Amino acid sequence: MSSKTGDFVIPGEILGVSEQFLPDEGTYDDEGQIKSSIFGNVSINKSNRKVSIVPKSNTPMLLEVGDIIYGQINDVRGQRAKVEIQKLKGSNRQLALPYMGAIHISQVKKGYLEKLIDAFRIGDIIEAKITKIVGDNVDLSTASKDLGVLKAMCTKCRVYMIQTKRKGELYCEVCDRKEKRLISSNYLL
Repeated sequence: MSSKTGDFVIPGEILGVSEQFLPDEGTYDDEGQIKSSIFGNVSINKSNRKVSIVPKSNTPMLLEVGDIIYGQINDVRGQRAKVEIQKLKGSNRQLALPYMGAIHISQVKKGYLEKLIDAFRIGDIIEAKITKIVGDNVDLSTASKDLGVLKAMCTKCRVYMIQTKRKGELYCEVCDRKEKRLISSNYLL
């Protein structure tokens, strides 16, 4: 299926293939298929072979490579931590799509990290940088001192933890537990 200029489309709708068009504003390439990432009308620029979407309402917030996001860790398994992206740093506008992110163990910090659970746990609020976007899936990195865990709860009693003087260590005042995390320099007290 190939869309025409003026057609109304919804997120995820196929507009054409990468042999026909290059993705532009409001679109993305999903394994060779150009799809809409927002509600709006198709606009095809025939001279440069690009397809874009003109939003139907106010321009929704789309994420881009290099953006800094806030999110919550919702799964930590093996080599990857899954992140539910909540907000773009510096913006109060709602995101156009419900984005999910992932942080590979190699993108957590500079240097070697033996276990991912030494950096993140389920429920942690993090700040991360976008390194790659494919559709609504986002690859993230926290390999910078101002990125990482902003707020963490104790895995035993679910109370917010405070930083200790030791690097990467948090303390629970309720159950006297200490846990490791990749703590951002912006950690919230």
